[in-house]
Amino acid sequence: MLNPTPMNQQKSTASLIHRLWHDHVRHYRWRIVLIVTATLVMSGTTAAYPALIKWAFDMFSHRDPRILYQVPVLVLIITTIKGLSMYFQSVLTQDMVLQVIRRLQVAMFRHLSNASLARVEREAPAQIAARFTTDATVIRDAMARAVSAVADATTLVGLVVTMIVIDWKLSLIAAVLYPLAGIPVQKIGQRMRHASDGMQGQMGQAAAMLNESFAQARTVRAYGLEAHEQKRADKTFDQLYHALLRMTQIRSRLDPMLEVLGGLAVAMVIGFEGWRNATGGNGVGNFMGFVSALLIASRPLRALGTMNSSIQEGLAGMIRVFAIIDEPAAIADAPGAVALPPGAGELVFEHVAFNYPDGRPGLKDLTFSAGAGRMLALVGSSGAGKSTALALIPRLYTPTGGRILIDGADITDVTLRSLRDAIAYVGQDTLLFDDTIYTNILLGRPDATVEEVHAAAAAAACGFVEEMPDGFNTRVGFNGQRLSGGQRQRVAIARAILRNPRILLLDEATSALDTESEAAVQAALTHLRAGRTTIVVAHRLSTVRDADLIVVMADGQAVESGTHAELLAAKGAFARLVRAQALN
Repeated sequence: MLNPTPMNQQKSTASLIHRLWHDHVRHYRWRIVLIVTATLVMSGTTAAYPALIKWAFDMFSHRDPRILYQVPVLVLIITTIKGLSMYFQSVLTQDMVLQVIRRLQVAMFRHLSNASLARVEREAPAQIAARFTTDATVIRDAMARAVSAVADATTLVGLVVTMIVIDWKLSLIAAVLYPLAGIPVQKIGQRMRHASDGMQGQMGQAAAMLNESFAQARTVRAYGLEAHEQKRADKTFDQLYHALLRMTQIRSRLDPMLEVLGGLAVAMVIGFEGWRNATGGNGVGNFMGFVSALLIASRPLRALGTMNSSIQEGLAGMIRVFAIIDEPAAIADAPGAVALPPGAGELVFEHVAFNYPDGRPGLKDLTFSAGAGRMLALVGSSGAGKSTALALIPRLYTPTGGRILIDGADITDVTLRSLRDAIAYVGQDTLLFDDTIYTNILLGRPDATVEEVHAAAAAAACGFVEEMPDGFNTRVGFNGQRLSGGQRQRVAIARAILRNPRILLLDEATSALDTESEAAVQAALTHLRAGRTTIVVAHRLSTVRDADLIVVMADGQAVESGTHAELLAAKGAFARLVRAQALN
């Protein structure tokens, strides 16, 4: 792929800045007015320094007694005004920038929280998190530098005016030299955007590797994989080191160039003024005032030069952030979508097909019907498509063919909110939120009363809560790690009971539990299933004996269906699965 031409890149930069302004920054107009006012005051006082120095040296030359009181008082007044304006400009700028970053983070999170599972699962969680942290940081720094650049540019303009007033001939020397700095600044800025993009990608990969390694800490130690993980980490950190070093090398080229250019300008001014004084030129006051202005101007000029590299880093971060925000919603309400009509939870699959994002077929012509209040089980070997079929019901994925009906309504024609409000899900890997047990149950129906939460917990056999020091106020820890597997499952079941759904989805809800925990959870599930349409994905076939209908799946399609007794009598795929489990 060819690198963008400077014109294309400039157009891209202009569009990014316009969008940032239109979507986010313009909402803070009055704050911007205050920032600009503080900036003008700060720049004006800075530009007054050289004139004050010239005046002071003129007084020294003429032995003017006012040097004893007027100049010190003016210096104190100017520095006080500049200090206050610097403080307010900095605080107001950072506050506005942080609010803009918060808006970007909120927009990204809203998009990703409503995105399909396929989109979220496309990247490692740590890489997604990097968009909210590292990318947000470089955008924040770029915005802060951009505002500072306004101050630097204003200060530079004021100093140029001061230099021209003091001595226009000396000003011509600086006017010839300093524009030359724009050439390396532009080229280095272009390289910084590409280097920043690569560096942010490496940081995301490093974060993903660390997250995965620490999450698998038990497996690493149990299999003696410490050396393997250390080698993998060394490689990842080495790649990150080289990416960061490349950015540092590119960024570090600019300051020396500008320093040499500034030194050349000062040297030429001193040489020219020395020649002029030797031939009867201006006084020392003019010379000192001009050199002071030139030296003071070197800092904002250097800042403007290095600012471009920070801006390019920020633009690269904005491209990645806007790429997420602009992704079309894979799953959204259809135009004219209506609420799911009332009903008892009848579920029908009509010739449903589904392909994964990489093109692999997941389901093929899957057809079955679950009567209202009945229990239907999906069984089959791993990879048969059971969990995929379950995920299509709440529209975590979208079918590529066929229809799914709930109480006669096609689920693609109803609102997502009403559809998902009618469904509760309990899976094998129950990951709770790092909050209290009470809050985790309340998430099933946030407007429930305390009594309803306690009743749901009792129905889910959550008697263990009473034995905990803080009862329902006990925090469950990250991913619920402070609770056992059976306790986490019962909390999840309590959440489902509180939701009071018309359709219940159970995905291997007890397969990872020990015998004692499974018995408690099964008792809670029996209470939860009562009067509800229940779709069960089961690996242990003994758990689906009571199912009203069992659908046996293989290669994404139904190969058998019937009751437990009927399928055993047929001596087909289901009977073979039962025999295989018995042998195991």
